[in-house]
Amino acid sequence: MAGFLDIQTLFAVVTAIAVIASILSIALPMLERDQLNTRMKHVATEREKIRARERAKLARGGASGAPERISLRQEPKALIQQIVDRFNMRDAFADQTTRNRLKQAGFRTEAHLMTFTFARIAGPFIGLVVALLYLFVIAKLEHPPFMKIFMALCFAYACYYAPILYLKNLADKRQASITRAWPDALDLFLICVESGMTAETGFQKVASEIGTASVELAEELTLLTAELSYLQERRAAYENLSNRTGLEGVRAVMTSLIQAERYGTPLGDAIRVMAEENRAMRMNAAEKKAAALPPKLTVPMILFFLPSIFVVVLGPAAINFWWGN
Repeated sequence: MAGFLDIQTLFAVVTAIAVIASILSIALPMLERDQLNTRMKHVATEREKIRARERAKLARGGASGAPERISLRQEPKALIQQIVDRFNMRDAFADQTTRNRLKQAGFRTEAHLMTFTFARIAGPFIGLVVALLYLFVIAKLEHPPFMKIFMALCFAYACYYAPILYLKNLADKRQASITRAWPDALDLFLICVESGMTAETGFQKVASEIGTASVELAEELTLLTAELSYLQERRAAYENLSNRTGLEGVRAVMTSLIQAERYGTPLGDAIRVMAEENRAMRMNAAEKKAAALPPKLTVPMILFFLPSIFVVVLGPAAINFWWGN
């Protein structure tokens, strides 16, 4: 233990960590895959599913006289589905809020829902077993058994909420990316509409251009274009985009588009107003973050900057005082 706390050992460890971090910071961007092409291929698959589903609805509805609900979504794994259905946990963990949250994080299939539900069911039990095995067998800590059990229960509780935190983190990152690029996308869509394009063609053009700024927004707009082309009600496509993003700015624009198509108001005027409002909202959010910086910087300045300043200012005086005498 004394050898580990030696100053040379600590310096070597810190240097090694800094070198590894530098290498990773340079290598990871080079190894990153092209997310735009990958997501666009996935969206193309979703587009084909939507088209096949709607055609199957029309075909069966015409044959029987009544539309029949057809689901061509990806089927979840049989084992996970059996476990979820056996314990009747589908309704307990998979409410509409959870489904919307999964869509906001980019997970749209039934398999993703089953995996999330299974993770919340099995996660606490697996975490409890792993924690008990580590505390009682591997680590052999010198603590009372009651304390070890309490630590294992805390770890199991953390495993229960870990999928929620992971999903929330992905959804927040996705929403932040869409929020940054949404005003620019509205400006591009306004140009497309004023040039004579339809809503489907305009959104398709914007999706192809906005991918460099936000892959997530390009993906959502491509899905919107597919739903506008194949769904029987255009309103459903706009509402689906609002639910998939979960952003008030997107919801307001979609509501304006629905009202414009319903009452026949000019689409360009509505888009121009909403683009200005969304740009103002983005600026207000940036100003809010800037105004919150001074209180957040108080503690780092007290802990890191002021001691260094004191050492630089008072250090020579202290040296002269001690060594001068």
